[in-house]
Amino acid sequence: MRQEKGAKVGMISQARVVWLVRRVARKIWFRAALISAASVIVAAFAGIVARAVPYHFTGDIGQDAVGTVLEIIASSMLAVTTFSLTAMVSAYSSATQLATPRATQLLISDRMSQNALSTFLGAFIFAIVGIIGLQTRLYGGQGRVLLLIATVFLVALVVVTLLRWIAHLAAFGRMSDVIDRVEDAARSAMLVFAKDPHGGGRPAEPLPADARPVLSETIGYVTHIDVGHLSSWSQRHGIAVHVAAIPGTLVHKGRALFHVVGSDNQYDRELAGAFTIERHRDFDHDPRLGLVALGEIAGRALAPATNDPGTAIEVLNALLRTLSELPADAAKTIGDLPPVYVPRPSIEELVRAGFAPIVREGAGEEEVAIRTFKVLAALGDALPHAREITQALASELQDNVECAMRGKAAIARTLAIH
Repeated sequence: MRQEKGAKVGMISQARVVWLVRRVARKIWFRAALISAASVIVAAFAGIVARAVPYHFTGDIGQDAVGTVLEIIASSMLAVTTFSLTAMVSAYSSATQLATPRATQLLISDRMSQNALSTFLGAFIFAIVGIIGLQTRLYGGQGRVLLLIATVFLVALVVVTLLRWIAHLAAFGRMSDVIDRVEDAARSAMLVFAKDPHGGGRPAEPLPADARPVLSETIGYVTHIDVGHLSSWSQRHGIAVHVAAIPGTLVHKGRALFHVVGSDNQYDRELAGAFTIERHRDFDHDPRLGLVALGEIAGRALAPATNDPGTAIEVLNALLRTLSELPADAAKTIGDLPPVYVPRPSIEELVRAGFAPIVREGAGEEEVAIRTFKVLAALGDALPHAREITQALASELQDNVECAMRGKAAIARTLAIH
């Protein structure tokens, strides 16, 4: 594996393979390449497969009959593909300007958009290869029949995909759609975090006196830690690893990725390969990023140039649903866990990540302040382990309301909720 561009290691854990496969499958080029390759295979081998079909079609289909249909598909699919790309780029730009740039990676990973673009591109390539085959006399009578059957199925698939794509565009990239996507990503990461706050390792402990730091060789964000890889090396060589940089942490050449106890620097490079460091944060294993993105959406909506309290209220509802899964700092049964110690984000850090922009920017809006008090109270009731931070944020909001809100009556109504 590699640290950004590459430090090779000898082993890759199953969890990391699954994570890498999922990341590749979400790339916009993956589905397009897969369907395009399938289109080339179907169109190119129709003539070859036709010779192996035992049944002989009695009718004869001329080259012009199939060629005309393929020419129509080729010309129309090129235009539809261009339109789809334009619509997708427009949605990305809209989300960046109205919501938060952090949501763009979620829109790029949208399955419906990728399926639509891949289908249209695949249909275009199928038609081009089919036309080339017809012009070069690749297909006989049997081959032209099979090519026509494949073309009919392709037309049906394109029509269904186009109808679904048109319906999808009605909401794609809109503010409500962006909030839902960010909430789903944040909640998914929170559920994974709640299931195992320490990512398969032991809870963090105070560093021993003989712990030796291993510094990062690159600058960027930790997006994934292969704890299984660290576990294998620690058990094999009898060492202990204390992780210092969890996913979402910005590291640099002066910051430690982890501390090692029980060995010199001979295994440092292999252990460092368990850390994936990239330029940008990723939602998968970073519950803080989803909360930060929700807070950014609310903060931008509350800016004087936008003045959209309704969006901030929607974000507050999303924060309530997401943070309801926040686990407590419960003692974890060690059992047979390897000597890999992984810290977790604090409860205060997670709650404040989502609410800080709203407490700061929403104090002057009566509706937002009232809803914020109610959501903080609901979180405090549902999560006793988060009550201290929710009360602290409510006190901060009270001070901000008294300073920022206009009108004594509005201030009285708002603080009455508190």
